[in-house]
Amino acid sequence: MSGTHEGTFEGLRGQLHQAAATFADGPDALEGILLGIVDDVDRAVREPLEIFPVCHHSPASAIAMARRLRDKQPKVVYLELCEDMAPLLTELRNCTLPVAVQAFATDVDGFPAEWSPLSVVAPITEASAEYQAIAYALDTPGVELVLVDRSSDHVFQWDARAERDADPGAGAAAPDVPVAEEAALHGDAVGVEIGDLRPRFAELEEHLLRHGRVRHWSEWWHQYVELPLGDSDHDTYRQVMLLIGSLLRRLSPGDPHRVRVDEDRERFMWTRMREHLTATGTDPADCLYVCGAFHAASRVAEFGVHGTDTFTISPRSATTWQHGLIPSSHAAIEAQFGLAAGSVSIAATVWAKNLRRTRVEPYRLLGQAGGKRPKARQATAAPPPAPQPAPSDKLTGFLGRPPVLDRLDEAELLGWSVEVVRAARRNGYLASTADAIAVFETSILLAGMRDRARPTPYDFQDAAVTCLEKDTVPGRRDVRRIVEIMMGGDRIGQVGYDALPPLARDVHDRLAPLNLKLQQRGVQRALLDIAARPELGRCSDVLWMLRRLMPQGAARPIMGERSLGERSIQESWDLALGTHQRALIELGYEGVSIEQVLEQRLRRTAYAPQATTATVLEAVEDATLYLRGRRLPDELGTRALEVLSAERGVDGAPEVLRRVRRLLAYYRTAEPVLPPWIESFVKAGYAHYCTLLPTAFTDDDATVRQVAAMLGFLFSMEGLALSLGCDRTQLELAVAQSHPGEPSKTALLWAARTQLGQLSRADLRARCDELLANPLVVPAYPRYLSGFVHALEPVPSLTDFVVEAVSNAFGRLPDPVLLPWLPTLITTLRSGGAELAPLLIREAGRIFPGRLAAVDAWVPPWRTAQAAPAVRPAPGADGGRGGVLLAAHRATCDAVAALLGCDGTWQAADAAPSGVALAGRHPDTAVALEALLAGP
Repeated sequence: MSGTHEGTFEGLRGQLHQAAATFADGPDALEGILLGIVDDVDRAVREPLEIFPVCHHSPASAIAMARRLRDKQPKVVYLELCEDMAPLLTELRNCTLPVAVQAFATDVDGFPAEWSPLSVVAPITEASAEYQAIAYALDTPGVELVLVDRSSDHVFQWDARAERDADPGAGAAAPDVPVAEEAALHGDAVGVEIGDLRPRFAELEEHLLRHGRVRHWSEWWHQYVELPLGDSDHDTYRQVMLLIGSLLRRLSPGDPHRVRVDEDRERFMWTRMREHLTATGTDPADCLYVCGAFHAASRVAEFGVHGTDTFTISPRSATTWQHGLIPSSHAAIEAQFGLAAGSVSIAATVWAKNLRRTRVEPYRLLGQAGGKRPKARQATAAPPPAPQPAPSDKLTGFLGRPPVLDRLDEAELLGWSVEVVRAARRNGYLASTADAIAVFETSILLAGMRDRARPTPYDFQDAAVTCLEKDTVPGRRDVRRIVEIMMGGDRIGQVGYDALPPLARDVHDRLAPLNLKLQQRGVQRALLDIAARPELGRCSDVLWMLRRLMPQGAARPIMGERSLGERSIQESWDLALGTHQRALIELGYEGVSIEQVLEQRLRRTAYAPQATTATVLEAVEDATLYLRGRRLPDELGTRALEVLSAERGVDGAPEVLRRVRRLLAYYRTAEPVLPPWIESFVKAGYAHYCTLLPTAFTDDDATVRQVAAMLGFLFSMEGLALSLGCDRTQLELAVAQSHPGEPSKTALLWAARTQLGQLSRADLRARCDELLANPLVVPAYPRYLSGFVHALEPVPSLTDFVVEAVSNAFGRLPDPVLLPWLPTLITTLRSGGAELAPLLIREAGRIFPGRLAAVDAWVPPWRTAQAAPAVRPAPGADGGRGGVLLAAHRATCDAVAALLGCDGTWQAADAAPSGVALAGRHPDTAVALEALLAGP
């Protein structure tokens, strides 16, 4: 074979040798590079298995591919795509392109846990060579499509290898850049593309852009590759693409990891192809290898059908991969692969124009959605390929030929100019016919300045911005975006119902009673009258679970609420499931129903190593809200008890208190008895917080809000805890051992002692008076008030006292003392007690007079209580009427006695009641009770 084509590029080699000697003043490295490029092209052209080099989403590659497939009719098509994605390609006919083939894994085994979830996508558009190859292979009988690139698992295996080999301080993370919604359709997935043709040498790219008089690489490629190769013959296209791939490969800077990955991919693909040829006995002449031009110019030893078999493919890890199709868009492809905005849309426009000009009939999957239906063709076996003539040297003529200048298509340019002015007026710009003429002339002027006879879409875009753009954008879109939309816009693909995973299809089926087009993009309003149509209650359950599982905006409630013990009878929702189709599809990788996915996520949250008691209780609440049955809430509740017992801090005490109170209120009203786990939780929490209370009072890291939440748990759960066997002495000892030094915690301790009866209100009032009378302590008085405000959480009965303390401060302190710490007081109340401030406001509204005129004569109730002497009431003569009433209606007392297990007999009605006599002999208890009920 080598002898047959020995002199194919001899003439070109001689010219390059002479050029190197002339420009470099003698043979040197330049000659080696130039001649090496020719050797790479010659080697690829001589390969018995035809190599077809392509560029990612290139219309010229797609046209050349469609033409070559019809001429050669290969029996086997080897495609550079992850080998584990092959089963999904048949589902492309159920989708509207562009879409992306995705491999997804949530439970990783063999990779770092922080990498989860793993995702790999390969976007496919209609104007791409890979789609032409897929459509040909799947719809032509007797043709086999073989994907030969590394699997999704190997993508991350080689990344893990690079991480182990890399210097820990070598790289820095790129800053987060906000992207549009359409540009984020692929999420954080790793992109796999066919034909990454872009200079890896920054100086080379800058040189090409500067001398080509273009702004970015997409425009350079369009001007100097797409247009010249748009209607070239097969040999010219193939050799030029090989030349470009070899040039970019030899001028790359040589990043060790990237070069290693590229070469390993090439070894992988050639190893897989030789294995397939050996297993099937296929003649290499009947095959076509579709790969990126960068890989087509490979120099590895495994290259070719007769290459060495020294590369060993490592086994895949134990990670379980899920595969599916997700919607893609032009903007998502551009964002993921670093292309210029609008370049993929312009490529789609060029593809359609090339089809009309060259009259090439493209391949399209039968039943493909989102386009014209192809003509029905008879299913016939592929004819044997015609013998191919020996390849001739097309590079010499192509490189020596001056660029062909396309003549100006005035009708097309004029149509663009009129359309952009019309679109600009719709978007608020003050554009007129004169602006259309200006855009037309400026486009021709810019193209002439850039040595172009025919303005490209990029020239027209620059001209439109120059002539129409103002200082401010009047609408949502600027002129550059208007031109991109006019040139084809950001086409967004859609995965059809039949190609969706079972979970997504189940969601659509269960929401069918809403009578909405759920696959349609945009926001749709759903109205649920559950009272009139009870069957919509199931739809409501699905929507609330979707709201919990999917991104914000996919399912947004407008009216209605789902909380413990409450269900709405009417709901209104804004649904955008079509816009967030990718998120719904990825839910399908985690389970077969949304209930299963929600249960898995709740368990994952509860059993995570960093789980706290508050997060586990939140999982319990969500399980109770969204899932029917008691099995999962009881299991997660038991887990919350375990986490609480292992905690040594009080950071989550406020959240624990809030959720436990809510769960207790729900179970007391909705269940006949409390679940065993929550009884154990209250009992263990009482002992747990009693143990931590003395340390929390003195710990600087524990805030007053957290300590107040601990006391709130202890006081509000005390009745239930004591009934379950807890000892109140433990709480009294914990309070006695607490010795805080911070003023706010000191006030909180005083409130706790008041609740326990260890400190009377008179003593508490006296201590506050001492603080106000001490000039050294007055600046810290707002912090004491902050402690009293937080004390309303565990001791809400002190609300009137806190109002009294604040009022006394404003009444007693002079302005020079009051005004400096007044901002501190307001800031403290706003930041530390925002949720408790309504209690103070309501109590102040009850105590203070409602009219301004009554303020002068108003006397605070706490001063009236201090001035009035305590009067001990004498026992009345009719103090036994209560006993007579009880004797007349004995059923209540008999029932209570039977419930308590007491045995006794009734006395005669005229007998003196012993209880009244006891109260008369010992009146102190009754006096104290009256004072407590009457208030200060």
